[in-house]
Amino acid sequence: MTSIPRHSVAVAGVTVREDGRILVVQRRDNGHWEAPGGVLEQDETFEQGVVREIAEETGVTVAVDHLSGVYKNMTIGVVAIVYRCHFVSGAPTTTAESQRVEWLTADEVEDRMMPAYAVRILDALTAEPCSRAHDGTIVHPC
Repeated sequence: MTSIPRHSVAVAGVTVREDGRILVVQRRDNGHWEAPGGVLEQDETFEQGVVREIAEETGVTVAVDHLSGVYKNMTIGVVAIVYRCHFVSGAPTTTAESQRVEWLTADEVEDRMMPAYAVRILDALTAEPCSRAHDGTIVHPC
């Protein structure tokens, strides 16, 4: 009998303010800049998970607009479901999971983030959802 592959499912939110700046965090555990997100819990929908993760990591309340992309790290089997969101309330603050929280421009996102994470944000700024695979570094096109 063949074993069933196991994947970890994560969610992330690309929150865009009216001025076009994007909410990002610098993680405490590895220092990487990313869109806020994390592992989806068993008893929540994708959208509930995105809202929870953004609040936990930034102190900001958001509303989900639409699915912007699905990404799979082929090396470690993590599937990330990414949503475009908009700001509702709150002041960005650091948390147990984030050492810095900032509103960046798209150019700043490209400068600070690894390609596998920057592409999630840049894809969310376009009109069409995208699905991509990567190995942690090299990202395949939509």
